Amino acid sequence: MSAGPATPPIRTRLTELTGIRYPIVQTGMGFVAGARLTAATSKAGGLGIIGSATMTLDELKAAVRDVRERTGAPFGVNLRADAPDAAERIELVIAEGVKVASFALAPRREHIARLKEAGLVVIPSVGARRHAEKVAEWGADAVVVQGGEGGGHTGPIPTSLLIPQVVSCVDIPVVAAGGFFDGRGLVAALAYGAEGIAMGTRFLLTSDSPVADAVKQVYLSKTLTDTVVTTSVDGVPHRVLRTPLIDALERSGPAGRLVRAVRSAAAFRGLSGLTWREMLREGAAMRHGSELTWSQVLMAANTPMLLRAAMVDGNSDLGVMAAGQVVGVIDDLPSCAELINRVMAQAHECLCRLRDQT
Repeated sequence: MSAGPATPPIRTRLTELTGIRYPIVQTGMGFVAGARLTAATSKAGGLGIIGSATMTLDELKAAVRDVRERTGAPFGVNLRADAPDAAERIELVIAEGVKVASFALAPRREHIARLKEAGLVVIPSVGARRHAEKVAEWGADAVVVQGGEGGGHTGPIPTSLLIPQVVSCVDIPVVAAGGFFDGRGLVAALAYGAEGIAMGTRFLLTSDSPVADAVKQVYLSKTLTDTVVTTSVDGVPHRVLRTPLIDALERSGPAGRLVRAVRSAAAFRGLSGLTWREMLREGAAMRHGSELTWSQVLMAANTPMLLRAAMVDGNSDLGVMAAGQVVGVIDDLPSCAELINRVMAQAHECLCRLRDQT
């Protein structure tokens, strides 16, 4: 299917900052946002972001070079701020000439300083005003702000309230996330004062996404009420599809969760190459200053294994399937180019209609 002619751009501080044509960001989803999806997004005029948290250093280097071979357009890498090798990953993206660095958690001040010193654009993702204010003070160039409708780790404040609150508090560009899937949402975000939108679930459900077709069909079958925010996965609120695994985790007591956590941790250890001592050291760092139990710490440390079960292995009943509530209004699998052109065409139609009404 043809993607159709390119639609006119909408210029914002985000597009000027990153050099992209359209103010649309594809989030760095683990096991989903690899080279293929990232390159397809960037080539279509958005900002594709590699999800590096589930990659080894060598896999990340290969993914970056693969994207560069596919397109000369700007793209980014999403980094896990609390990863033991975060400093090494930062040096890798700098050495490879990546344009944008994003973070799933608020980065340390020194992370931002090092990346900016090397000329990268730094765009952390946050879910609360205080975190946006902190990274802005530390020198972040822009910030992705996700409302409670968003998938994965999320907060309680809806996008429609969180975005205008943050826009009023920081001077850097705000990218709105949580509940976006079309051009009407882009216009709404711009009206709130944002400089663009970020989408995860909508890009996961494209023909360029590497997720198995059977898993995509599970997503497409869901309604607006088929996601749940649970703390049973890793101890913090996580919006996911309700699956037999999630139901079992929520029914399990502490002992049952610990058994599942240890079993899954063992599998992740084999995949990642980490020793038990390294996993426990990382877990202790995650537990420091929090109220997580050790079973929750183990689950948090090996959540990538649970994501892999669904996203890579295609076992939708056995894995964790992060999803925004927007999954309930998505019913097709366009290419990234088709999706972005559709969003932009609809945004221009909305803007024209609004102008005619004033």
